[in-house]
Amino acid sequence: MKVIRSDGSIIELSFEQEEGREAFQNTSAIILAYAVKRLYPKTKCAIGSIIENGFYYDFDFDFDFTVEHLKLVEKEIENIIKLSIPIEDYDMKKADALEVMKSSKEWYKLQIIQELTNEESIHLLKLGDYFEVCKRTHVSNACIIKAFKLTTIAGAYWRGNENNKMLTRIYGTSFPSKGQLDSYLKMQEEIKHRDHRRIGKELQLFSFTEEGPGFPFFLPNGMVILNLLKDYWRRLHIREGYVEISTPLILNRELWENSGHWEHYRTNMYTTNIDEQEYAIKPMNCPGGMLVYKMSPHSYRELPLRIGELGLAHRHEKSGTLHGLMRARCFTQDDAHIFMMPEQISHEIKGVIRLIDEVHKKFGFEYRMELSTRPETSIGSAKDWEMATNALKSALDDMNYSYQVNEGAGAFYGPKIDFHIKDSIGRTWQCGTIQLDFQLPLRFQAEYIGADGKKHRPIMIHRVVYGSLERFIGILIEHYDGKFPLWLSPIQIKILTVSNKYLNKVKRIFNQLTELGFRVEIDDREEKLGYKIREARLDKVPYMLIIGQKEIEKGSISVRSRDYNQMGSMSLNDFVEFIKEESIV
Repeated sequence: MKVIRSDGSIIELSFEQEEGREAFQNTSAIILAYAVKRLYPKTKCAIGSIIENGFYYDFDFDFDFTVEHLKLVEKEIENIIKLSIPIEDYDMKKADALEVMKSSKEWYKLQIIQELTNEESIHLLKLGDYFEVCKRTHVSNACIIKAFKLTTIAGAYWRGNENNKMLTRIYGTSFPSKGQLDSYLKMQEEIKHRDHRRIGKELQLFSFTEEGPGFPFFLPNGMVILNLLKDYWRRLHIREGYVEISTPLILNRELWENSGHWEHYRTNMYTTNIDEQEYAIKPMNCPGGMLVYKMSPHSYRELPLRIGELGLAHRHEKSGTLHGLMRARCFTQDDAHIFMMPEQISHEIKGVIRLIDEVHKKFGFEYRMELSTRPETSIGSAKDWEMATNALKSALDDMNYSYQVNEGAGAFYGPKIDFHIKDSIGRTWQCGTIQLDFQLPLRFQAEYIGADGKKHRPIMIHRVVYGSLERFIGILIEHYDGKFPLWLSPIQIKILTVSNKYLNKVKRIFNQLTELGFRVEIDDREEKLGYKIREARLDKVPYMLIIGQKEIEKGSISVRSRDYNQMGSMSLNDFVEFIKEESIV
């Protein structure tokens, strides 16, 4: 398809290419605005944007626009596409562009143009009699868009400012073919089906309350998973030579100013006053880890020193961005900080990469890596940033890993390697990260005594494996569709009674399995067996053991599997042997 860039140049791109896809969705947003204006001429068009897998546009309607109106707008979009209306480019003098928007009473676009103080000319697109202010690329003709779907509506303040007027935001998506749209919509249904918020509620894993929006409550079943992840993390880190610490939840403002977080992260921090001094609830664990390092003198013989913390962090997220466990206001971060000498950098980075690789494979995740470089807002010298970036790059190259470079996306204190895992339905999530930091040891005046008897500055690695444990659990819920592997399932085995007259035998089996370390429940309700089986399957329990007269007489158990259905009759010892490997953490 022909894509016209904002500078007027024309390039041939496919929908599969990022720039081509962006041009396609940007054009779709403009067509949406034109369709709305054709149907409802008094509507004022504000601004649109592309998002992942789609676009949105904000409108100021003079009536109550609801989801019922979307079908009418979609029909009008189809009409526009059938007309094959060309999209025309105009470069206008700013004064002329302002006059166009005044005459059409597009007050929001008038404001947009007025705010372009350094522009002498304004780039406009024209579709029919509709003009759009546009800096993005677009496709040459509306007819290229073969499949279109408006998905939902929401409220949005003009310019994102709650003091401004609330507008109506229409979301949509578009594709070059109906088949691609159908596949996308099918995927959206699968995502909806796997929503961790729904499954978490059904399996009684976690909850949120009006008393604490964005602050998760973990219920007994969810605590099993959370603790298992922590136990697994601790075993791996003990093996890898880490020591574990715990640092305070609240520390004074001076610490956060020294670390740079007060300047760069203040808007996301909760604060309080103690003894007439300002304190902050920690949004991350690293400054506390730095204080622990400084509590005693260190020799080069101690390095590398690997310090881990499963620390609870709090961040002030806007209510509109909250999304269950995926975006919460408090979470457990599996931080670790490695203090080392310059010659140890490569070895330590490789060790962390191997550790993260092992964890991702444990959960069945594929992943890709991304190297993020210095952002516009950062601390430290260009020399330190270059050294740190080259160290990360060299480690990846030495291990023959492929990776992408994400220019300008590093942390404010150093470059990083991010691990993007792919779940069972193809979505990617950024979890593990390795950040190399020359700045925090300098700011905190951290030191060690070298082999030469002189003081030296250590270099620091910040790294997480899970990232946020809460978010990782949300990802796992959707990855497994709630069907956790045996070792991670809150309830591993459910014993179903055919009649309570066999309860003594059932309790003996329960005790034997519990003593072996399995998590077992008995369903001895006076209900039909079929109902109990259905309930256990809805609870996504990996194994069901059925005990009735036949099993009592044979001295066996009847086994059903969540994944394999009827497994037949077997002895308890054979069953334990069968599931032993599955249950190993």
